[in-house]
Amino acid sequence: MIEREIAGRLTRLFQQYPFVTVTGPRQSGKTTLCRAAFPDLAYANLEAPDQRAFAESDPRGFLAQLGEGAIIDEIQHVPELLSYLQVLADERRRNSLFVLTGSEQFQLSSAISQSLAGRTALLCLLPFSLAERQRIGASLAIDEMLFSGFYPRILDQRLERRQALGDYIETYVERDVRRMGEIRNLSSFRRFVRLCAGRVGQLINLSALGSDAGVSHTTARQWLTLLEASYIVCQLPPYHANIRKRLVKSPKLYFYDVGLASYLIGIEHADQLVTHPLRGALFENLVVAETLKYRFNRGRRPNLSFFRDSRGLECDLFYETGQNIGALEIKSGATIASDYFTSLHRVAALIPDITTKAVIYGGDTRQSRPNAEAVPLTDMRGVLDRFELSQEMPPS
Repeated sequence: MIEREIAGRLTRLFQQYPFVTVTGPRQSGKTTLCRAAFPDLAYANLEAPDQRAFAESDPRGFLAQLGEGAIIDEIQHVPELLSYLQVLADERRRNSLFVLTGSEQFQLSSAISQSLAGRTALLCLLPFSLAERQRIGASLAIDEMLFSGFYPRILDQRLERRQALGDYIETYVERDVRRMGEIRNLSSFRRFVRLCAGRVGQLINLSALGSDAGVSHTTARQWLTLLEASYIVCQLPPYHANIRKRLVKSPKLYFYDVGLASYLIGIEHADQLVTHPLRGALFENLVVAETLKYRFNRGRRPNLSFFRDSRGLECDLFYETGQNIGALEIKSGATIASDYFTSLHRVAALIPDITTKAVIYGGDTRQSRPNAEAVPLTDMRGVLDRFELSQEMPPS
């Protein structure tokens, strides 16, 4: 097992709060992380029917048998337990009590805001980052990463990717969304999920999604919310500013794991991606997800958006830090072309808060250009570090 990048943040926050809550997708490594970070804490998993029944029927007895502190997995199964945890924290008046994990974004956040506001630190653990993938010895070849994705168990145990991701969809995604929301037509929902995968990097059009899946606009919205709540997809918001140009208002759609998106669009071998029409969109998905991991692993909230105006001028990713913005253009090609920088410079002329510009591309060498640089995917962390540093520097 490798140490996760978020581990140091987790242990520090546990010393500062009565609770730390770790959310994230199924199979992102939450349990492994927490048990490795706190080996002396008792452990309870509310996925287990007997543990869940005990917590529901006798919450005080359940917490009493855990002693002075514990890790409680999948707390969203018994949200009523959070009120008893609040009372426990107020009685004991100390930090380092319980580590909670959960795989449902919105329901858990709502329950925590009602019961544990001010008493818990919140962290989000996504699948492996590029650096973590490298540490475990997995390939950093772009098409291989787009194909296999970043789920720890698949990479660590060298599982057959098609079987593992198929099981993941049936075992976790379909089960979770059926429990969270009423889905009468499972075949239409499966079609809807595949359609979402085919639209990564595109503006969300719920009417078109619903029509193609054979469901209403309202149902499409509900199903997208369920996928987002389960940490399967995320929406990247558009940038808003007081400029004269009209900006788009629809968010873009991405998957938290690019390998899952590849599986859903029918990719069965990494070699298929070389000429696949969605290769560029999947590469963009990988970069957006990696940037989210960079933020989450440091205990920070998402600060990302994209720019697009009504005439089609676009920048793939804005990284906002205070008053400054780092701008990223994302290109999957291995050869740097001069037009890679055109949109960056045009957008920067409109948005004075942009202080740093870079192109993340599919090649191997770094190149500097006037007021911008082209950086290989595997070096993008250095770019994000500079975006963070720009927060402390005045705009040029």
